[in-house]
Amino acid sequence: MSTEFDGKVAIVTGGAGGIGAATARGLAARGATVVVSDLDEPGGRLLADEIGGDFVPCDVSDFDANARLVEEVVQRHGGLDLVHLNAGVSTGCSIGEDFDLALYRRAMGANLDGVFFGLHHALPALKARGGGAIVATASLAGLVGMPFDSVYTANKHAVVGLVRSAGPALVADGIRLNALCPGFAESGITAPIADALAQQGFPMMTAEQPAEAAIRLFSEDVSGECWFVQAGREPAAFQFRNVPGPRTD
Repeated sequence: MSTEFDGKVAIVTGGAGGIGAATARGLAARGATVVVSDLDEPGGRLLADEIGGDFVPCDVSDFDANARLVEEVVQRHGGLDLVHLNAGVSTGCSIGEDFDLALYRRAMGANLDGVFFGLHHALPALKARGGGAIVATASLAGLVGMPFDSVYTANKHAVVGLVRSAGPALVADGIRLNALCPGFAESGITAPIADALAQQGFPMMTAEQPAEAAIRLFSEDVSGECWFVQAGREPAAFQFRNVPGPRTD
């Protein structure tokens, strides 16, 4: 068993299944004390018991609930070092005739607010420990347009933009913030469309593949990077093109 994260306290949101559960297992196997957080209380508690961790429920779309999550973890475990802001949902609607305001708000709340609120409330706890690392789960849909779900694409692009802007600024506080941008991997989001993806020739990664990349990001001395994770490829930082500068006379 690795001792890479001995003495470290970690939070994993959306930790009851999919990439979150795989990350929680990986961190625990490397010595971290892992706090699983999810709205799925039975699933979250089961996983926490499995890995010798802890469970704290949280609706990540709720600003105050994120504050309570961090406060509870610090109170129980004495501090916070690593945070995987992983909770997310599919949209279920798009622009046009099938638009549903409640579904839109739900997706934006989980996928964008959950990252922004989680980051906001985790920062003081990480600073109190002299620094730490945060990984936010975005998606390949945060790097390119995904025509069949423009709402999901919009909130994942926003997570990528947040990480790229805030990541370099947080280095001065000893905090590293990076984004995980996986393709299709086993999760509650992809389960309903798994057969359709297979018929179209899209390979499905295991949840462990992006989780391993997330764990690498907790150790890498980088901030503000957005790592793609694709089947058959080594995860790496996506290389964004520079914006053309203004022309002058």
